[in-house]
Amino acid sequence: MKIDNVKIERFNEHRLNISWETDNKDRTVSVFSGSLPDEIDYQNPLAAVKGESRVEVSAPNSNFRSYYSIAPENGQGVIAAERLVTLEGTVNFRDIGGYKSSDGRTVKWGKIFRSDGLARLTRNDHAILEKMGLKLVIDFRRESEVKMSPDNLPEENSVDYLHLPVSGADFDTVSAMDRLKKGDTDWLTESFMRDGYVNNIDTYAEAWGTVMKRLSDSENLPLVFHCTAGKDRTGACAALILLILGVPEETVIFDHGLSNTYLADFLETIYSYLKEFGVEREKISPYLTAPPDAIVALLDHIRNKYGSAENYLVTQADVSPEILDKLRMDFLE
Repeated sequence: MKIDNVKIERFNEHRLNISWETDNKDRTVSVFSGSLPDEIDYQNPLAAVKGESRVEVSAPNSNFRSYYSIAPENGQGVIAAERLVTLEGTVNFRDIGGYKSSDGRTVKWGKIFRSDGLARLTRNDHAILEKMGLKLVIDFRRESEVKMSPDNLPEENSVDYLHLPVSGADFDTVSAMDRLKKGDTDWLTESFMRDGYVNNIDTYAEAWGTVMKRLSDSENLPLVFHCTAGKDRTGACAALILLILGVPEETVIFDHGLSNTYLADFLETIYSYLKEFGVEREKISPYLTAPPDAIVALLDHIRNKYGSAENYLVTQADVSPEILDKLRMDFLE
């Protein structure tokens, strides 16, 4: 019996819907949970169903993250989780596990996370990150961004911090907001975001190479990388990781677009704020959202100029083929 395409959707803060596809509905499927993918409690199932391909379960409490194993009778379970990590101080902190590679393997959950800024993390958030075992934070913001909103990490030094600035020499989020408030929007051309994504690939190979090398060391795992909104610089990094793990481009585009879902409520606040300065939503939206044409431009650029993400990382980012092989071995199952 095979379990595939597991989806976990939250009804509300108290209930989750777990669904899956199977080739045999006549056997019992049990659902187990744990705080980490390798700490699933297989002795106490949350639910067991027969003749069904979905089940509703209680959601974990607000200071707890759960992983679930959907296990068929006499078969191997499939690990899954909610993609968004619910924290009080972020809106776009999420797991990049669970995606299928082209060869049918799955990116492991609970190892690699991407996020928006971590300046507003609370004590409750710290407790969740500690339970997740977070080891390393990689910050792609420029010095001016970090100075304005430094990451608020657990004080016990349980999490290491690595600053890898990624941004054009004449542009950053802080200066962009200042220009917008002055009514300066002429720089927001149709190609602005596309050019920025391509520039991140051509200019910051060393930073992306450093990320890959850190990922290859289990002492750094789990880790999270982030920028300000968790969509552009973070999106470039996530794309490279998923590509070298063999995840199809259409899935990379889907993952990129999830930022628009998770940032939606926050962006409404920003739109209202900037409207006071005469900046209309239509003009600023391409900058504040995760534009699909920009991630497509990035993927096209990697393919057309470098041949593949793997060739780019080897020839431009000083990442050995052996490290890339190790990443595939470590993060695919």
